[in-house]
Amino acid sequence: MLIAFNKPFNVLCQFTDRSDPPRRTLAGFGLPKDVYAAGRLDYDSEGLLLLTDDGALAHRLTDPRHKQPKTYLVQVEGAPSEPQLQALQQGVQLKDGLTRPAHVRLLAEPPTLWTRDPPVRMRKTVPDAWLELTINEGRNRQVRRMTAAVGLPTLRLVRASMGEVALGKLQPGEWRFEQS
Repeated sequence: MLIAFNKPFNVLCQFTDRSDPPRRTLAGFGLPKDVYAAGRLDYDSEGLLLLTDDGALAHRLTDPRHKQPKTYLVQVEGAPSEPQLQALQQGVQLKDGLTRPAHVRLLAEPPTLWTRDPPVRMRKTVPDAWLELTINEGRNRQVRRMTAAVGLPTLRLVRASMGEVALGKLQPGEWRFEQS
């Protein structure tokens, strides 16, 4: 079984939380029993999360050796320059090593997305821009660290697709079964 889920902002990618006070988890969205997240999406990130009850499928979806592309819509603080975009495309040096090259596209218009709650804090004197960024590895907070390393801090991060599965029209908290 494979499920595409639109993970809302500030929801953990697990079904329980032991913190005090507890944070929102996947348990409140009516998902089938005995599924678990294939990979992670940070608490403060949104968008496509794949869930499965098949360990081999989860491995194929998440293991870097399978190079499954993951595409993100990334709102960054600042106006990206050509050298910054080229740095992302060539790979960025992070504390845990050089990232693989990414496919990066500066979007001319903001993507059509749901309103985030709470909204992104904006500064009137600082511009922002949207990037479409595709990577094929999955280090911890990788996209945020990559954009920060080139001087473009991430304001909002939405995963739009993973492998062959796209978010499509799913709204936050909605899910659907996928062909595996």
